[in-house]
Amino acid sequence: MAVIALLGPTASGKTAAALAIAKHHPVEIISIDSALVYRGMDIGTAKPTAQERAQVPHHLIDICEPSQPYSAAAFATDASRLIAEINQRGRLALLTGGTMLYYKALTEGLDAMPTSNSAVRAVIAQQAAALGWPALHAELALHDPVTAARLHPQDTQRIARALEVFRISGQPLSAHQRRYQSPDVSLLASESTLENIGGATKMIAARAGIQGVSALICLEPLNRAWLHQRIAQRFDAMLEAGLIAEVAALRSRGDLQADLPSMRAVGYRQVWEMLDTGSSIQDMREKALAATRQLAKRQLTWLRSMHTRLAIAADAPDVVQQVLAAVQASPALKI
Repeated sequence: MAVIALLGPTASGKTAAALAIAKHHPVEIISIDSALVYRGMDIGTAKPTAQERAQVPHHLIDICEPSQPYSAAAFATDASRLIAEINQRGRLALLTGGTMLYYKALTEGLDAMPTSNSAVRAVIAQQAAALGWPALHAELALHDPVTAARLHPQDTQRIARALEVFRISGQPLSAHQRRYQSPDVSLLASESTLENIGGATKMIAARAGIQGVSALICLEPLNRAWLHQRIAQRFDAMLEAGLIAEVAALRSRGDLQADLPSMRAVGYRQVWEMLDTGSSIQDMREKALAATRQLAKRQLTWLRSMHTRLAIAADAPDVVQQVLAAVQASPALKI
């Protein structure tokens, strides 16, 4: 299969790099983003513009309503089908985005998990209302310290699910999740390593053991302040473009609630809360930026656990040139 993956934290420049790849190679882009699947959520998701989508075919964008569920398992099924279809057309599938669970589902599969139990969820919700989510996070740390360590005490959805899994099965969530391990052959691309990228990419592909991805390129900023500044600039641009009005329109539909996965997306959750409580735009902005920085931190943690990746500094002035060099050296172009 001719597949390249371009991953990175939010606001790291994935869209610009993907479009640059499309100018040089016959690709079709498959979005790995759990929010881009929803119609009507354009501003707050930084969805590619109509002009950008006209430059190269994009897939798994605007495929369902915000009221409808979409899962990692559904993504794995849809993406596998699309990769085969794109390759049949003689083109390269370019997976790009930041929803790491979706990438894991596609490349490693998903483990069998206890199905959701409404009664258990209701008890957890009642306890959260009475005790607060930090208390439930502390409970989770007693039973599943591995999962608790990677979750923020206010990450309500994931804390609830982890507790639910433990209470149903008696086993921590981390015990249900497979661990993919391989020698760490990650590289940080720079001027000194660019001429060796061809060999490095081949070595990475040989050891990856993941289905059909010929190169895994990750944009990882060296300077965290650089990423935080980009996050703030992008969110301010979203506010200027009408994010609050977009969320207000979604609220007015009548079929959406604050606890839906779509409305829990970063940015949407904070604006919805502001419209509910009447808090200030400045307060909402600070909460949204803090949540986005936490998201980026989790994404970077995921990326750095992918030992088969080729890491490129997202804040390097020649980042696009480095990405293009990595793609050019990829075995995917020889398939």
